[in-house]
Amino acid sequence: MKITYKGDYALKTILDLAAHFGNGPVVINDLSRRLDIPTKFLEQILLDLKRAHFVESKRGKIGGYSLARHPGQITLGEVTRFIDGPIEPIACVDKRYSGCHDAGACVFRSIWGQVSSSTAKIIDNITFEDLLKRSKRTNKSFNYQI
Repeated sequence: MKITYKGDYALKTILDLAAHFGNGPVVINDLSRRLDIPTKFLEQILLDLKRAHFVESKRGKIGGYSLARHPGQITLGEVTRFIDGPIEPIACVDKRYSGCHDAGACVFRSIWGQVSSSTAKIIDNITFEDLLKRSKRTNKSFNYQI
């Protein structure tokens, strides 16, 4: 699994919107400034997140973006997979994979399967509500860089 800049920015965006959940829409310029994401790139990310029903938008004077669901209903895993694709470290982990003749006897396949399962177990059980709680406990802002 590799998190791209787009994936990192999408996660930061969802986390910021989670912090403002229930307070009305957030203006894209405010998001861009707070998260240090170029506005044009953020627009593309928000369109993708909207298409996946993670966020919704409202036009007009009091418009902006907000989460489409409660932060406790959105997991780190589902956003990561949507933006950056499968979390498996190698394609042969998928049981339907047929690109290798040695897949059934490969000693590495089961190891990569364990890596994939462990990763999924972690990211599929962390919600953005959990991440907000973690950030409040550590008293750190959401501003982090790769």
